Amino acid sequence: MTVRTFMAVVHKEESLYVAECPEVGTVSQGATVEEALVNLKEATELYLEEFPLPNLARPMVTTFEVSHA
Repeated sequence: MTVRTFMAVVHKEESLYVAECPEVGTVSQGATVEEALVNLKEATELYLEEFPLPNLARPMVTTFEVSHA
């Protein structure tokens, strides 16, 4: 069994937290951040059982600023 580390992006929508794994495309939600991440892990594990990923280099994550009116 291979263990891989993935990124999770979490944001709040009304009363739920939504967690997304951009590398795989899985999304889940929960009443708390912790619950959303547990659910995302489960969704990602189930997805990868059906659609294994090739060995890819880890993406670089950064931020940038945008000016707007």
